[in-house]
Amino acid sequence: MEVIGLVEKALNIRAHYHKVLAGNIANVDTPHYKEKDIDFTKELESRIHNSQNIKIIEKTEQEGTGSIDGNTVNMENQIVRVTENNLYYNSLVRVISKKFAAMRYVISEGKG
Repeated sequence: MEVIGLVEKALNIRAHYHKVLAGNIANVDTPHYKEKDIDFTKELESRIHNSQNIKIIEKTEQEGTGSIDGNTVNMENQIVRVTENNLYYNSLVRVISKKFAAMRYVISEGKG
């Protein structure tokens, strides 16, 4: 698979993951809300094999931190995940930017 196509798929998953994390943060005080997550590696493998659906994982109280009201979202964990996801997303953007810069350089025959 070409680099651009792979990075595009990874960026799409990262963008979707950001929405999932934002939903978790928005529902931090919602009783019985179950934290949602994505397995990035599995999703990327699935996208490489042409699946377009992203599987959202709902964390149970055993998997999440759990609270008295049944909510499994831990705000600190979500902030860490948002930060991590943002770093990965920005890294992927830099990769694709470098790829396009190299293509422009080759097209311009090294003149720009």
